[in-house]
Amino acid sequence: MTTQNLLVELFVEELPPKALQKLGDAFATVLGDQLKALGLASASSVVTPFASPRRLAAHVTAVADKAADKAVQQKLMPVTVGLQADGNATPALLKKLQALGADVSNPAAAVAALKRAQDGKAEALFYDSVVPGATLAAGLQKALDEAIAKLPIPKVMSYQLETDCELPGWTSVNFVRPAHGLVALHGGTVVPVKALGLTAGNSTTGHRFEAAVSPVVLADADSYAATLKKDGAVIASFAERKAEIARQLAAAAAKVGNGARPIEDEALLDEVTALVERPNVVICQFEEQFLGVPQECLILTMKANQKYFPLLDAAGKLTNKFLVVSNISPEDTSFVTGGNERVVRPRLADAKFFFDQDRKKTLASRVEGLGKVVYHNKLGTQGERVERVRAIAKAIASQLGEAQLVQDADLAAQLAKTDLVTDMVGEFPELQGIMGGYYALNDGLGETVANAIEDHYKPRFAGDALPRNTAGVVVALADKLETLVGMFGIGNLPTGDRDPFALRRHALGVIRMLVEKDLPLDLSALLACAVPAFGDKITDATPALADFIYDRLAGSLREQGYSAQEVDAVLALRPQRLALVEKQLAAVRAFAALPESPALAAANKRVGNILKKAEVEGPVDAHVNPNLLQEKAEQDLYAALQRFVPEANAQFDAGDYTASLQTLAVLRAPVDAFFDDVMVNAEQLDLRLNRQGLLKTLHEAMNRVADLSRLAA
Repeated sequence: MTTQNLLVELFVEELPPKALQKLGDAFATVLGDQLKALGLASASSVVTPFASPRRLAAHVTAVADKAADKAVQQKLMPVTVGLQADGNATPALLKKLQALGADVSNPAAAVAALKRAQDGKAEALFYDSVVPGATLAAGLQKALDEAIAKLPIPKVMSYQLETDCELPGWTSVNFVRPAHGLVALHGGTVVPVKALGLTAGNSTTGHRFEAAVSPVVLADADSYAATLKKDGAVIASFAERKAEIARQLAAAAAKVGNGARPIEDEALLDEVTALVERPNVVICQFEEQFLGVPQECLILTMKANQKYFPLLDAAGKLTNKFLVVSNISPEDTSFVTGGNERVVRPRLADAKFFFDQDRKKTLASRVEGLGKVVYHNKLGTQGERVERVRAIAKAIASQLGEAQLVQDADLAAQLAKTDLVTDMVGEFPELQGIMGGYYALNDGLGETVANAIEDHYKPRFAGDALPRNTAGVVVALADKLETLVGMFGIGNLPTGDRDPFALRRHALGVIRMLVEKDLPLDLSALLACAVPAFGDKITDATPALADFIYDRLAGSLREQGYSAQEVDAVLALRPQRLALVEKQLAAVRAFAALPESPALAAANKRVGNILKKAEVEGPVDAHVNPNLLQEKAEQDLYAALQRFVPEANAQFDAGDYTASLQTLAVLRAPVDAFFDDVMVNAEQLDLRLNRQGLLKTLHEAMNRVADLSRLAA
């Protein structure tokens, strides 16, 4: 058995750029995994993916020409079924052996070759055989079929191939794009596999316009990338091509000077990498008059429509220069530059036209138009939605206290959605909010309201900035709460991977604002103030919504490094001030590190169980009559509570949760003694109720920061 490196390439028409990297990685991964599963490649074999606009390929090291034979032991049947009383084979056993390919011409010899072993309670017969290892041709065919079948194809195409037989005809093929070539090289030897109506060879096709030769003949598997680059003018590796584009973009920006830098956009870089086979970055420019348009509009039209890289100056302002990643490298690039400049000009002119037209009407004059825009068939129009957001915003602003804040938040909430009916946002929906901010400044509404309008969608994604001012936070909270309360109120909940109204993202946004802005707002009060804004359009689903928000908070905290046990202990109390949760978690972590912690957590759990049983007959009153404390252990516990609980409560009220829990840690000894020496459920009713009251007092004192029973092992 010899090993050599393997190269497989599928040459196709232009692949969908946004899916290219995923397609290339999936093709290589599945191919490599299948070869390893078949024993043709080892666990140490290295799989390298290649993906260009017109090819998917994989290079696999140390692939054998034949897999090793494999010894297999198969259970046949119980001895009582396979052998007669005299030890001869039964017809059932002979039939089974014959089906497995064993020689049964001499039944006695066939039986003698079998092994007997205990299988559970019965003894069974086992047959040892050797399964020949797969040949590379057969194994690669299976692996290639599997790799093609498992490609994450966004949309399948059907196309026709002419049949290669005496009778003329056509056969239908389904694939992401029509395939035109297949390469399979084991070292320098072609492996005779087939796929999509193609037979493997040792040649491929290079760049459409700049290949030095056609076809490009590959000497062996290892020369694939180098030969394609030299003879085919193609950088086959997605990662290498991406790095080369990034290098050229930086070099071109440096050439422009004045601290210019290309806009950072990983998704755009990936998409452009998937559009070119040999990148060549050129510098272009547009007329400076267009810089009077908000730069977000110009940047978006250049990126989204043309896949250009706008250049920013050292201060982050848009310049009139931009970079184009071309797929050709002519000696004279003037026609490439001129062509792209001609193409971008109408786009920028459209943006300028939309901006100029939109500013002829105030945002306030557009409010009425929102009444004609449907938001949801059960929740009405955007106009109705705006009124709900206003009501919620006013309620939140009132809780925060300032009259000016109420006024600013109300105005921003009233106008926040009006840019939806502007020409610019109609053309570029991604600019909603941003354009509202610009138009608010144009209307003379001031920075506070303008920033609140622009920021009310924030945070739009994980890691996004929060609104800049308090009015913006209020409107953003109101906007997200309106969506959450409304959707839960009509039963439109996220399921599995489906979350069309981004309710998970909205919930995380609410959490981030409450926590990071340290807002003195209770979650239940926030949810309650949003419900009346809907009138009779919804049912009150705030309990389910609260659970949903706490679930998102728990997940977020676990991602930050807190243990599930710590998070569970704190969130079990349903803390209302989410801004204080991390302080509570820190206190729980410090408490858990104390030597007294395990015993107190276990005792807390025991107390909880006792009270739960007691409360079946009615609520337990946290009241203690000192005159009914008969045992020394209960007297000592009561004295300890009297001494230390007021101190712990004062620390809790001052926000020092860590100190509060550590103060209560001294209760370990009296609590242990209580459970050792005192019968809680005494027959005498007044003693029993008094002892339950003592435990209720202990339980309430110890569980203000977190439910400590959740820390019990």
